[in-house]
Amino acid sequence: MAAKIFLKNKRATFEFAIEDKLTAGMVLLGSEIKSIRASKLSFADSYCLFQDGELWVKSLHIAAYVNGGYAGHDPLRDRKLLLSKKELRKWAAKVKEKGLTIVPLAVFINDQGIAKMEIGLGRGKKLHDKRESIKARDNDRELRRM
Repeated sequence: MAAKIFLKNKRATFEFAIEDKLTAGMVLLGSEIKSIRASKLSFADSYCLFQDGELWVKSLHIAAYVNGGYAGHDPLRDRKLLLSKKELRKWAAKVKEKGLTIVPLAVFINDQGIAKMEIGLGRGKKLHDKRESIKARDNDRELRRM
């Protein structure tokens, strides 16, 4: 594979303090994987939640594949994330704690050509935490210029 596809959710790291990360597989249709390879993906307002002991990602927009024809897909459909039972139980217990949520951080294609999603267990940042993030980003930018 010549080009690496790595689509990052920049807003997630700004809105949440990420405490733990995990890589999960995704159940996708053929037209969805082709759209991901064309980088037609948007993380706007996407989140993960547990339903019946399974982890699902909601509101992840994967644009309809241009050459999909009649075999297209719904861009905002719910997609199941594939994790082991041990990981699911561990994260379900953590989410029950106050203030923790699971957010999608990135989608990438691994060396075998399989789409994976990096998810993070995050706690929402307060306004002063966001200001500190902005200051740190600006300081890093200034250091790189010198």
